[in-house]
Amino acid sequence: MITKGKVLKSTGKWYNVLEQDGEMIVCRLRGKIRMSGLKTTNPVAVGDEVILSPERDDENRGVIVDVEPRRNYIVRKSTNLSKQMQILAANVDRAYLMVTIHSPNTHLAFIDRFLVSAESFRIPCSLLFNKMDQYNEKDLVKIDEIIEKFEAIGYPCHKISTFDEASVNFLKAEIKGKQVMIGGHSGVGKSSLINTIDTDLSARIGEISKAHAQGQHTTTFAEMFPLSSGGFIVDTPGIRAFGIIDIEKEHIGHYFPEMRERMENCKFNNCQHINEPKCAVKEAVENGEIAESRYESYWTMLHEDASENYRKNIYG
Repeated sequence: MITKGKVLKSTGKWYNVLEQDGEMIVCRLRGKIRMSGLKTTNPVAVGDEVILSPERDDENRGVIVDVEPRRNYIVRKSTNLSKQMQILAANVDRAYLMVTIHSPNTHLAFIDRFLVSAESFRIPCSLLFNKMDQYNEKDLVKIDEIIEKFEAIGYPCHKISTFDEASVNFLKAEIKGKQVMIGGHSGVGKSSLINTIDTDLSARIGEISKAHAQGQHTTTFAEMFPLSSGGFIVDTPGIRAFGIIDIEKEHIGHYFPEMRERMENCKFNNCQHINEPKCAVKEAVENGEIAESRYESYWTMLHEDASENYRKNIYG
């Protein structure tokens, strides 16, 4: 009998699938899924609901024969193939981006790109400012400035430390029974956070590379963990850059909430908010109602070529 399951881990060729009866089974893809013409490096992603063939091989491994329609997904450009995309997670109720300003430094442009990608698939986002126990007074002022910028446009922001369980208690309640994703650069503390949320989990924790002030890639593949309180949490590979893909240039502005709410006041319906007269968005930037850094991110996304090296360190 054909059964259904949820993909918890992908290692490229093999997938760990949680069947509806609670049994975990290792599966491969039936060939036709791989050749379906999708412009993705991973036709099946963590969080996908899949249909399994009743057949099993000698080692009791299964076969994924189809993927159920996704509610949403969040993507980034493939590391090696810029015209393809990598699906980080599917069927996400909320995405959490972990932010640090040291070891490693999360640049504002990276945050903007992550949020735009999530907005394009209507995935709610929160920002988690980690390592609060490690910052000096100057750092704390900078973090407050960043938080003020993003809370003003509707993104919940939280100060946390993965070594202080009390600081993440709100998160335990917020994600209960949901399927959520944790994203961010390597070394920001994603795996540590997951272990703090649920001490039964065994996500690996990496050490910061002192030579480069960047995290080692301890999470090579995305993995979703069932929570003892109910629900699932996705730990993603550390993301050094976040190229925007699968978004039409003329639609990018719609995924900036502060721009979206002002667009109808522009003189032209097809205003790109660059040189057009009587542009409500440009006026808001000049008046300080829209942060210059956000507008700069928009301008860069609008003008960059898909083939250029978007992985430069300006994005983290």
